[in-house]
Amino acid sequence: MQLLRRVLKGFILMLFLTAGGVYVAFSWGRHTTPPIADSAGDPLPASVASLEPVAIGGTEQWVLLRGHDVANPVILFLHGGPGMPAMYLAHDFQRDLERDFVVVHWDRRGAGKSYGAGADSTLLTMSRTLEETIELTEWLRDRFGKERILLVGHSWGSKLGMLAVRDRPDLYAAFVGTGQMAADLDRVSEFRRAPLLEAARSAGDRDLVDRLESGEPTSEDDLFRHGVELRGARSFWPILWTGLRAPEYGLIDALNVGRGASRVARLMQDDVLSGPLDREVLSVAVPVFFLLGRYDLNTPSAQAVDYLSELDAPLKKLVWFDESAHFPFWTESERFHGEMRTIARVTSDYWSSRGSSESRR
Repeated sequence: MQLLRRVLKGFILMLFLTAGGVYVAFSWGRHTTPPIADSAGDPLPASVASLEPVAIGGTEQWVLLRGHDVANPVILFLHGGPGMPAMYLAHDFQRDLERDFVVVHWDRRGAGKSYGAGADSTLLTMSRTLEETIELTEWLRDRFGKERILLVGHSWGSKLGMLAVRDRPDLYAAFVGTGQMAADLDRVSEFRRAPLLEAARSAGDRDLVDRLESGEPTSEDDLFRHGVELRGARSFWPILWTGLRAPEYGLIDALNVGRGASRVARLMQDDVLSGPLDREVLSVAVPVFFLLGRYDLNTPSAQAVDYLSELDAPLKKLVWFDESAHFPFWTESERFHGEMRTIARVTSDYWSSRGSSESRR
């Protein structure tokens, strides 16, 4: 919660300080996504570049769809949080992905551009979010004429994604987990203690050393400060700066990032599982790929590796991102693109061998 409050304060501060307030006027009116164009600036005829509200779960929720060719495989990206959107980072990491996929970001109920859809707190449940994930998936299948789509889940979205492929394997070509959740919070906290203590001692972070030695819990701010959340950074500022430049977000949207993340995290009820994924979801009927940052201590990669080893899936593979922590898709975006191309090819071959096409066309 401390980090989420600082995210909100950081957005406000940067909005009023950047370029003497000029940026505020500019960002107020931005609610669009740029076309995907050729070298002459003309939109590619088979492309999609659309930012639109979609009726999901009986209310409008915002979806971003971008790709050079609508015939390409579709990726649905499930953000983390549970209320921290990834749409506002898309402009910075997915341009290569858009060449080979239609990439879909969804600001879920209460998050980012869909902040208003979270007004009824009784609807902020895992079961409702899972139902809406399935509903959006079916909408995407119809819109793009696909039999199966690729599901990518980041952080809390990786938990949601595993539940989706468990419950509706007929909808998905594969599940790709990054910043993959696995264990319960107590085991995560215990696992973090030793490597964080070593990092804090090495950096001379006396405050964190004292807190760890006294058994106090750590915060996400501690993870950022020691490079095990966003590799190569020591704070959340790169995320803020990237988000503020997102063409799809206006001023109100930007302010709602922090507000929504804090509110959804506080109110979200897990009414589906009684325990963590590595004890509750041990078998799925689709291929599973974990793309993990070597330095991730937010959702410790070592625990995700153990989970994958126990998981029963028709195909499964672990891929390490050696220069990343919790955000491999962003910090090593070129590598992530290459791995997604491989995953699309492997899973297409897998389903074709079983008589299931990737497209209805």
